[in-house]
Amino acid sequence: MKVEIHDTPLSIGEHLAERIIDGIRARGSEGRAYVLGCPGGRSPMPVYEAIGRRLKVEPIDCSRLVIVMMDEYLQASGGDRLTPPPSSVHFSCRGFGEREIVGRINAGLPAELRIPRANFWMPDPSNPDDYDARIAAVGGIDLFLLASGAGDGHIAFNPPGSARDSRTRVVALAEQTRRDNLATFPDFRCIDEVPSHGVTIGIASIAELSKSVAMIAWGEGKRHACERMSGATAYDATWPATIAAECRAAELHIDAAAAGRLGARP
Repeated sequence: MKVEIHDTPLSIGEHLAERIIDGIRARGSEGRAYVLGCPGGRSPMPVYEAIGRRLKVEPIDCSRLVIVMMDEYLQASGGDRLTPPPSSVHFSCRGFGEREIVGRINAGLPAELRIPRANFWMPDPSNPDDYDARIAAVGGIDLFLLASGAGDGHIAFNPPGSARDSRTRVVALAEQTRRDNLATFPDFRCIDEVPSHGVTIGIASIAELSKSVAMIAWGEGKRHACERMSGATAYDATWPATIAAECRAAELHIDAAAAGRLGARP
């Protein structure tokens, strides 16, 4: 996996935003959709912010841009049924995507250039198998932005031990994953408030449905994650984010704080 060390998270954001906007423009000139895989949380925020800033200065046609979200929390809803929370709650991944991704992109665009509602995709816990088929039908994901859990290497909601051939499915969240998300969503007051289940894109789904991936990690808290991922040559189920090593055109984008000893390599 190619490792690129940037000075700051802002630098990561600007670099990947330029790449994404160039991809949107190129696909649009061909009359084709550009499909962007997106995680929620802190790691990709510099990218989403940079895309929003750039489009306010130089708007482009994003009407063919498709946003593919990775996962969503689930809550008990009558008996054993698990359903997504309302998008208005602070931890909703749908709400995050609507505000921080689609909202930022569309804010700088006239109505005819905006991402249409139909182009914002979420996995459906009542029919998770359909997500992989839907992504495959559109030709796969042009660029999948990825992030690794700091404490256990989870990717999306795939916990340690996830099978290499796993597909989009409903999972029980690992305790460390839930603890990591206390920092991602600071309005959680304690781990008991973090949902125990989620619907997530699978390990095989990421590897097989992506044309390229960009793993993002920044800050001192991600140093161990960077070491685990940069040294990976194949999927290690004890650190699920290592699936990036098996993806096509895989890159690891980190800042100087997260690089640690990696930054000292000749």
